[in-house]
Amino acid sequence: MKALISIIIISLPLSSCLNNAIPLSFKLPNIFNTATRTKVTNNANVLNLEDQLLEAIETNGKDNRLNNSQKISLLVEQLEESGKSISQPAIAPEVYGKWRLLHTTNADTSSPIQRKAVDSTKFNIYQDILVNDDEKLIVSQVVKFGPKSELKVDALASTSAYPLAELTERKGTGKILGMNILGVSVIGEEAEPDPDKPNSRINFVFDEGKFDLQGLKLPYPVPFRSPLFRDAVKGWIDITYLSNRIRISRGNKGTTFVLLKEE
Repeated sequence: MKALISIIIISLPLSSCLNNAIPLSFKLPNIFNTATRTKVTNNANVLNLEDQLLEAIETNGKDNRLNNSQKISLLVEQLEESGKSISQPAIAPEVYGKWRLLHTTNADTSSPIQRKAVDSTKFNIYQDILVNDDEKLIVSQVVKFGPKSELKVDALASTSAYPLAELTERKGTGKILGMNILGVSVIGEEAEPDPDKPNSRINFVFDEGKFDLQGLKLPYPVPFRSPLFRDAVKGWIDITYLSNRIRISRGNKGTTFVLLKEE
């Protein structure tokens, strides 16, 4: 259960300006304005896609974050293929902070507890991507039951900016005696990151979880640190689209997530 920089170098032959008897200062603004209009239009298109996605999720997933539609899937794919995502999203400054889960898919591969948590919009679910005081990257899944009650599950995470040596490759799918208890993950070659999208993956291993019910602290019922379970609680998320307000991620269980950045 977290800028494209357009550099336009314009070189005009001085002889061309002199031959036309038009000062250079009069030509540059027109050229720059054209480039600026193109950039604004492109950004406007992406913002429009984001708005459409948020509206489609609000319409189709009002009472269930698992509700899907062809429109939602299409908008997700359009944003992923837009080429307008912030580059190297797993280590970009924009990825850090609090993100609210709006939509997810493929719940059959998730654990029963995870499915129960996300199948209703009654409780808000957040994902915090933060660096702790020990300079370790932490990804926390938080289910808010109320102002003073929550479930929080912390995972140790690893990226090129915050590498974690102990986080080795996952070996098993996660099935225990053929049953889906902790979720079913892809492994092996199918799990390899896309070499054409560097620094897009955050690897993690769940480490600690607890319920806080108005001050009453209870442990999460999975021994994450047990050697019997340690491999099964490893995972990763590939960030396929990132902007200042929306993050689209695909996880090791085949699940797609759409999250909204919280202030």
